[in-house]
Amino acid sequence: MSTDSPPLELLDLDPDEFLRRGGDVLQWIAKYLGSTRDYPVLSRSEPGELSGLLAPDGPERARPWAEILRDLDELIMPAMTHWNHPRFFAYFANTGSAPGILGAALATALNPNGMLWRTSPAATELEGRVTHWLAEWLGLGDMPFGIINDTASTSTLVALAAARQTVPAYDRRLGMRSVGPLRIYASEQAHSSIDKAAVILGLGLDAVRRVATLSDYSLDPAALAEAIASDRDEGVTPMCVVATTGTTSTTSVDPVAEIGELARANGVWLHVDAAYGGSAALVPEKRALFAGWEEADSVVINPHKWLFTPMCCSLLYSRRPEMLREAFSLVPEYLRSDVGDSRGDGLDGMPLDYMNYGVQLGRPFRALTLWMVLSTYGRETMVQLLRAHLGWVAELASMIDAHDDFERLAPTPFSTVCFRYRQGAGATGEGCALEPVEEDTWAGANEELMARINADGMTFVSHTRLRGRLTLRLAVGNIRTTRADVQAAWQQIQRFARELPG
Repeated sequence: MSTDSPPLELLDLDPDEFLRRGGDVLQWIAKYLGSTRDYPVLSRSEPGELSGLLAPDGPERARPWAEILRDLDELIMPAMTHWNHPRFFAYFANTGSAPGILGAALATALNPNGMLWRTSPAATELEGRVTHWLAEWLGLGDMPFGIINDTASTSTLVALAAARQTVPAYDRRLGMRSVGPLRIYASEQAHSSIDKAAVILGLGLDAVRRVATLSDYSLDPAALAEAIASDRDEGVTPMCVVATTGTTSTTSVDPVAEIGELARANGVWLHVDAAYGGSAALVPEKRALFAGWEEADSVVINPHKWLFTPMCCSLLYSRRPEMLREAFSLVPEYLRSDVGDSRGDGLDGMPLDYMNYGVQLGRPFRALTLWMVLSTYGRETMVQLLRAHLGWVAELASMIDAHDDFERLAPTPFSTVCFRYRQGAGATGEGCALEPVEEDTWAGANEELMARINADGMTFVSHTRLRGRLTLRLAVGNIRTTRADVQAAWQQIQRFARELPG
């Protein structure tokens, strides 16, 4: 076996070659961002199609750069669903904005691991600063601590682990053997990540109690109070209440202030899931929807949903970072530092070792990407962009309300509208409260309508079920979406509805 070092050209690209290939990539990205409308939003690839086109085994030798780019264009791109398309209206639309793409490239080039302050002072201190910027912009008051995770599912898991740490009988060494059954409360509309976190934490799915909602799909505080009281009577310990500002199906807003009073009266952790809706708190006229969230024990907001930041960037704020630390801090000898962890607040209390406040040990430089986005646009521009999205969807909701063959099935507090086709529905007014149905006689028509819209390639919408009714969802959130895109989508929806049989 040779002990000679391999030639330098085999170790990495030399600077000139890197510059050449990097220029190719930047040109490719610029062309793509300028032509996203030319692609069908939803991939037309069949299951397994790309897998069948790719070589079954990895290449033994380095491939020519031109071949790699050719495969990107000819093999990978046809299998892409284009989240950056201006008419991607499914799920919650997002954006890989140009500043975010450049920030992510820089973060990748620097490639630090921000697990300890000493392993990357820049990553640690920038994270503290940008999370503080957003807390102030969003009206979260003196929320003392912010940390960037990958997704809201991780942020929720971290928050619930901290909540479990506050249960007096819980012992981290013994785990769930130290306590009886614990309970998490969330509305019927709350995200499934709460259930997943309960499973991961060993609480079990039965630990999540789904609380009834009011006519606007928001959590019913009276039902919550009754649920907490009945659990205590049965020997179940309330652990956490999750209030959502912008639920996944309907974007309903739970009454956080009232829920917070109940949580504090019962000594229960309050977690606010604002992964989608929280961005709207930047807009002054929407701030009232979030009243009380500044008093929560933890809040999650995803800049990668509606603040034009590429995946993955989820912010978890907490008024009680010491509970996160108690839940997650575990420092083996090889991670001990001569610059001790200050147990600070992530802003001025430095040094701070973020590895002690969450699941991840390896922590990429996500703060640089977020910093690039916030610095490029600034608060005022972001408010203008969000206000435009809110206005276009409010306009669409009004047109749906006025249409004889469509009805809106939920209020529209943010940039997502829930509606369905129902011939002869008549003008319904604002998102009417409907009684549950056992059989949805219009489900087939709406499934067909959605299939035709998405197959056309110009628009992509998704669906949910609300009180038994199959419901279409149209969500605006991409920075390149215009009012014309929303209006064109509405015209297309009406046209396909007119073509439905019967």
